[in-house]
Amino acid sequence: SSQFVPSTPRRLLASFVHRIPTAAAPSLTMSGKSQELIQQLLHAEKEAEALIATAKKNRLNKLKQAKDKAEEDLKAFREEQEKKFQKEMGAKAAADPSAELKGATEEEIRLVKQDYETNKKRTVEYVVSKVLDVTTELIDTQKQALKMGRV
Repeated sequence: SSQFVPSTPRRLLASFVHRIPTAAAPSLTMSGKSQELIQQLLHAEKEAEALIATAKKNRLNKLKQAKDKAEEDLKAFREEQEKKFQKEMGAKAAADPSAELKGATEEEIRLVKQDYETNKKRTVEYVVSKVLDVTTELIDTQKQALKMGRV
Protein backbone atom coordinates (compact mmCIF):
# COMPACT_ATOMS: atom_id res chain seq x y z
CA SER A 1 0.00 0.00 0.00
CA SER A 2 1.40 3.36 -0.99
CA GLN A 3 1.32 5.94 1.77
CA PHE A 4 2.08 9.61 1.72
CA VAL A 5 5.53 10.14 3.20
CA PRO A 6 5.92 13.61 4.78
CA SER A 7 9.06 15.46 3.72
CA THR A 8 10.53 16.07 7.20
CA PRO A 9 10.72 14.00 10.40
CA ARG A 10 8.81 16.70 12.29
CA ARG A 11 5.88 16.47 9.84
CA LEU A 12 6.05 12.71 10.02
CA LEU A 13 5.91 12.79 13.79
CA ALA A 14 3.01 15.22 13.62
CA SER A 15 1.15 12.83 11.30
CA PHE A 16 1.41 10.11 13.96
CA VAL A 17 0.46 12.34 16.85
CA HIS A 18 -3.09 12.58 15.52
CA ARG A 19 -3.40 8.86 16.26
CA ILE A 20 -2.93 9.46 19.97
CA PRO A 21 -6.30 9.43 21.72
CA THR A 22 -7.15 12.63 23.51
CA ALA A 23 -9.62 11.19 25.95
CA ALA A 24 -8.16 8.50 28.18
CA ALA A 25 -10.21 5.67 29.60
CA PRO A 26 -11.57 6.47 33.08
CA SER A 27 -9.77 3.48 34.60
CA LEU A 28 -6.31 4.85 33.78
CA THR A 29 -4.56 6.99 36.28
CA MET A 30 -2.69 10.10 35.28
CA SER A 31 0.72 8.42 35.41
CA GLY A 32 -0.57 5.43 33.42
CA LYS A 33 -2.05 7.79 30.89
CA SER A 34 1.23 9.66 30.57
CA GLN A 35 3.12 6.41 30.28
CA GLU A 36 0.79 5.23 27.50
CA LEU A 37 1.16 8.53 25.63
CA ILE A 38 4.96 8.33 25.89
CA GLN A 39 4.87 4.77 24.57
CA GLN A 40 2.69 5.87 21.65
CA LEU A 41 5.09 8.72 20.90
CA LEU A 42 8.08 6.37 21.02
CA HIS A 43 6.29 3.93 18.75
CA ALA A 44 5.38 6.74 16.32
CA GLU A 45 9.00 7.92 16.39
CA LYS A 46 10.25 4.41 15.57
CA GLU A 47 7.76 4.15 12.69
CA ALA A 48 8.89 7.55 11.40
CA GLU A 49 12.54 6.50 11.55
CA ALA A 50 11.73 3.27 9.71
CA LEU A 51 9.84 5.18 7.02
CA ILE A 52 12.71 7.64 6.63
CA ALA A 53 15.25 4.81 6.42
CA THR A 54 13.12 3.07 3.79
CA ALA A 55 12.75 6.29 1.80
CA LYS A 56 16.51 6.87 1.89
CA LYS A 57 17.15 3.28 0.83
CA ASN A 58 14.66 3.61 -2.03
CA ARG A 59 16.23 6.89 -3.09
CA LEU A 60 19.71 5.34 -3.16
CA ASN A 61 18.38 2.38 -5.16
CA LYS A 62 16.78 4.74 -7.70
CA LEU A 63 20.02 6.72 -8.00
CA LYS A 64 21.99 3.52 -8.52
CA GLN A 65 19.52 2.34 -11.17
CA ALA A 66 19.72 5.69 -12.95
CA LYS A 67 23.52 5.60 -12.84
CA ASP A 68 23.59 2.03 -14.18
CA LYS A 69 21.19 2.93 -16.99
CA ALA A 70 23.27 6.01 -17.91
CA GLU A 71 26.45 3.90 -17.97
CA GLU A 72 24.73 1.33 -20.22
CA ASP A 73 23.58 4.06 -22.59
CA LEU A 74 27.05 5.62 -22.61
CA LYS A 75 28.67 2.24 -23.31
CA ALA A 76 26.30 1.64 -26.24
CA PHE A 77 26.96 5.14 -27.59
CA ARG A 78 30.73 4.67 -27.33
CA GLU A 79 30.55 1.33 -29.11
CA GLU A 80 28.46 2.85 -31.89
CA GLN A 81 30.87 5.76 -32.31
CA GLU A 82 33.87 3.42 -32.28
CA LYS A 83 32.30 1.26 -35.02
CA LYS A 84 31.56 4.36 -37.08
CA PHE A 85 35.12 5.61 -36.60
CA GLN A 86 36.63 2.24 -37.52
CA LYS A 87 34.44 2.05 -40.63
CA GLU A 88 35.56 5.52 -41.77
CA MET A 89 39.20 4.80 -41.01
CA GLY A 90 38.96 1.47 -42.85
CA ALA A 91 37.57 3.21 -45.92
CA LYS A 92 40.34 5.80 -45.84
CA ALA A 93 43.01 3.16 -45.31
CA ALA A 94 41.64 1.11 -48.20
CA ALA A 95 41.66 4.13 -50.53
CA ASP A 96 44.80 4.34 -52.66
CA PRO A 97 46.33 7.81 -52.17
CA SER A 98 48.64 7.29 -55.14
CA ALA A 99 45.62 6.78 -57.44
CA GLU A 100 44.19 10.10 -56.32
CA LEU A 101 47.58 11.77 -56.81
CA LYS A 102 47.92 10.16 -60.23
CA GLY A 103 44.54 11.55 -61.29
CA ALA A 104 45.44 15.04 -60.14
CA THR A 105 48.82 14.84 -61.89
CA GLU A 106 47.23 13.73 -65.16
CA GLU A 107 44.79 16.65 -64.97
CA GLU A 108 47.67 19.10 -64.43
CA ILE A 109 49.57 17.62 -67.40
CA ARG A 110 46.47 17.95 -69.58
CA LEU A 111 46.11 21.64 -68.59
CA VAL A 112 49.78 22.35 -69.34
CA LYS A 113 49.49 20.72 -72.79
CA GLN A 114 46.33 22.70 -73.47
CA ASP A 115 48.09 25.97 -72.53
CA TYR A 116 51.01 24.98 -74.78
CA GLU A 117 48.76 24.33 -77.76
CA THR A 118 46.84 27.54 -77.16
CA ASN A 119 49.93 29.76 -76.89
CA LYS A 120 52.41 27.97 -79.19
CA LYS A 121 51.63 29.90 -82.38
CA ARG A 122 51.66 33.34 -80.71
CA THR A 123 54.90 32.60 -78.88
CA VAL A 124 56.71 31.48 -82.03
CA GLU A 125 55.47 34.57 -83.87
CA TYR A 126 56.66 36.83 -81.05
CA VAL A 127 60.14 35.28 -80.90
CA VAL A 128 60.55 35.38 -84.70
CA SER A 129 59.43 39.03 -84.81
CA LYS A 130 61.99 39.97 -82.17
CA VAL A 131 64.78 38.07 -83.95
CA LEU A 132 63.96 39.70 -87.28
CA ASP A 133 63.54 43.18 -85.79
CA VAL A 134 67.17 44.26 -86.08
CA THR A 135 67.96 47.92 -86.34
CA THR A 136 70.60 48.74 -88.93
CA GLU A 137 71.59 52.07 -87.45
CA LEU A 138 74.11 52.64 -84.70
CA ILE A 139 73.22 54.63 -81.64
CA ASP A 140 75.36 57.59 -80.55
CA THR A 141 77.28 55.61 -77.94
CA GLN A 142 78.24 52.94 -80.48
CA LYS A 143 79.37 55.60 -82.98
CA GLN A 144 81.52 57.29 -80.36
CA ALA A 145 83.09 53.93 -79.35
CA LEU A 146 83.98 53.24 -82.98
CA LYS A 147 85.62 56.63 -83.39
CA MET A 148 87.80 56.08 -80.37
CA GLY A 149 88.75 52.63 -81.58
CA ARG A 150 87.44 50.72 -78.60
CA VAL A 151 85.36 48.27 -80.54
